Amino acid sequence: MSNRIFCLLGPSSSGKDKLYRTLLQNSALSLRRVVLYTTRPKRSGEEEGRQYRFTTEEQYGEFCRSGRIIEERAYDTVHGIWRYYTVDDGQIDLSVSSSLIIATPEALRSFRAYFGGEAVVPLYIHVDDGERLARALKRERAQASPKYAEMCRRFLSDTEDFSPEKLAAAGIGAENTYENPDGELERCAQRLAAAILAQTGVQEQDGGE
Repeated sequence: MSNRIFCLLGPSSSGKDKLYRTLLQNSALSLRRVVLYTTRPKRSGEEEGRQYRFTTEEQYGEFCRSGRIIEERAYDTVHGIWRYYTVDDGQIDLSVSSSLIIATPEALRSFRAYFGGEAVVPLYIHVDDGERLARALKRERAQASPKYAEMCRRFLSDTEDFSPEKLAAAGIGAENTYENPDGELERCAQRLAAAILAQTGVQEQDGGE
C-alpha cells in the first residue's frame, strides 16, 4: 500500500467542498484531512478549523519567517488581499496515511516540488461554466451580507486559473478529470473513491461506499 497526497481541484461552485467531505467520510479510503489557512473573513456558517484555519496577516507573517509554508496564493479582492496557504504543521504525514487537500493548479505544483511528483495525485472537478455561475449566485444570495462583486471577481479569476492551458501545464488531463453536474454528486464521489483506491493499492470492501 502506498500513501499519497490527493489534491482535489476545481473552480468555485464546482462542488469540491461537498466532495471533499464525502470522501473524508468514506472509511474505506482512510484519508487524513488537511485544513488550509486563510486571512479572509469567515463566511456565514463557517467554523474555525472546519473549512479553514482563519488567521491574521501578522500570523501569516510569522509562518513565513519560520519557513513553514508549503504553498500559498493571494487574491487582490475588492475587500483587500486574501491569502490561502498550507502550513507544515504535522497534518500531512505519509508514513501514517494518505491525505486529501483542496488545491489549485499552482498549489499542486508546489506540493509536487515539496513532496515529490510521485506522492501527489490531482483530482480535478469540472462543471459547465453556466451551471457553476448559477450555483455561485444561489450560494451568495443565502449569505447574510451578499458580496456579488466579489462573487463575480472570483468566478472570472477561477475561469482563468483553471483554463485548459493552465490545467495542461499542471499535468491535468482527461484521466484526472471528473464531471460533477447537478444531481450527480454521489456518482462523482464514487468515481473519485475508485481512483483513490487504485492509487493507494487498497482493495475496496464489499458493502462499502
